[in-house]
Amino acid sequence: MARGMRDVAIVSFAQSDHVRAVTDANEVEMLMPVTAAALERAGMTKHDIGFTCSGSTDYLAGTAFSFVQTLDGVGPWPPIQESHVEMDGAFALYEAWVKLQLGEIDTALVYSYGKSSPGPTHEVMSRQYDPYFVAPLWPDAISLAALQARALIEAGKASEKDFAEVVARSRAAALANPHAQLKWEKDASAVLAEPMLVDPLRKDDCPPITDGVAAVVLAADDVARSHASRPAWIRGIDHRIESAVLGLRDLTDSVSTRAAGEKAGVLGAKVDVAELHAPFSPQELILRDALGLGDDVDVNPSGGALCANPIMAAGLVRFGEAAQRILDGRADRAVAHATSGACLQQNLVCLLEGK
Repeated sequence: MARGMRDVAIVSFAQSDHVRAVTDANEVEMLMPVTAAALERAGMTKHDIGFTCSGSTDYLAGTAFSFVQTLDGVGPWPPIQESHVEMDGAFALYEAWVKLQLGEIDTALVYSYGKSSPGPTHEVMSRQYDPYFVAPLWPDAISLAALQARALIEAGKASEKDFAEVVARSRAAALANPHAQLKWEKDASAVLAEPMLVDPLRKDDCPPITDGVAAVVLAADDVARSHASRPAWIRGIDHRIESAVLGLRDLTDSVSTRAAGEKAGVLGAKVDVAELHAPFSPQELILRDALGLGDDVDVNPSGGALCANPIMAAGLVRFGEAAQRILDGRADRAVAHATSGACLQQNLVCLLEGK
């Protein structure tokens, strides 16, 4: 981090139980207990928050400016400083971090939500692609991820067995996560015995449809120290984007992740844990390689997005899960990552530290 930058930390994290479909609550009702829990764990009330930033998408809600109504979940009166990003909540966290660097505020509440169950998610999200050459083909995320997986296999960088091992480890790790949606214990051979969904991906190589929300509280300098005995300090953070044209990219590599990781100070750093936003099993292999993570790093101990994938909140969950392991003393240094777009197009990387 450049000299003169403020020390900013995640001081609390809360999330909902992630499930296939929430049928008895709307987004506001899902958010209220989670934001309240994040504030309580930080020892704050909404009146202590200097800035509120959210991440979501109108594509899922089906209405314009849907984020405005969810402000009822945090209480917009008296008037608050508020912003929104039409992206995953991890990118809202980045905006809040920038805001804190200006020195005008000392605290920020960041939340995100994704209620994916009401509509055909894969069709809806295809509207984000190039409107002239890609979107008219109505490509779903699974088909595009299958192209990426096939490229990995053809390049000799991975095999279907490697994908299955990622799935088996992730779903087994989720057994210890009370908020995870999918969790079970079976080996890679059992995964490989399943039929193909979109060659070379099986159903378990893909994320579930998930409804869920998450929230974190950020604080700067001594305010962070007074609200957490062991804050998760953001030592470096950066995000980069690649071409939206898949044919102009090497899908077996993630140069944007590598560049962001280098800028954030992750490359070559000794880290204990990494929470990588890899909705599809092959993507974890690409991200591990791009960030130079060795076998000694505990990757996605929460189970990752393969076990719960609330669209627009899964990236913020990765940041929260990584920070929580520092907050409660299970790790000294952690990597948090979030992605957006097709086949790891845009990537945000953060280095968190407990000291």
